[in-house]
Amino acid sequence: MPTNVTMKNFIVQLLNNHIPASYYYHNLSHTLYVEKKCLEIGRNEHCTKEELNLLTTAALWHDTGYIKTYQNHEEASCTLAKEYLPKYGLTTANINTICGMIMATKIPQKPKTKLEAIIADADLEYLGTENASTFAHQLFKEISALHLTKSAEDWNEMQINFLKAHHYFTNYCKQHKEPIKQAYLNSLSNHQI
Repeated sequence: MPTNVTMKNFIVQLLNNHIPASYYYHNLSHTLYVEKKCLEIGRNEHCTKEELNLLTTAALWHDTGYIKTYQNHEEASCTLAKEYLPKYGLTTANINTICGMIMATKIPQKPKTKLEAIIADADLEYLGTENASTFAHQLFKEISALHLTKSAEDWNEMQINFLKAHHYFTNYCKQHKEPIKQAYLNSLSNHQI
């Protein structure tokens, strides 16, 4: 079950045509980033080829629900996946696994399987990178455009609280991303004073 090129092209067009321009973070670029990180983490967690294909498929579909709704977009993503994935030859069992992975990206994250843990980590992998502040700025612009935060100070506090509560689930991210995430948290906390 290799990731279907036709399906990926469909997702690219779907997100390019229907995600609002004000979604500076939750857009095609983010989706493709999560797909890439699912492969990186999945390979380091010794996933089989079939598991990697399920991961990349879930990554491509995980934020499609944003074309319908901002709140509870994960449920909308599952609805879309159930509607379209049979056309690409996926079984009901595959689709249920994929929907489990999509739902594992919902905050607060509560993955129940290895694959769910991998996509949950891939979705927030950026927190443990040197580019965390760039990604955070895109998300701030997005939630500001949607009037979901009042000020940069509120956003900074939200980020600090989120980072304190967040933890990675895979050994790979715990080892390679957590130290960088802690440094980012420290830098945010120091700027708050």
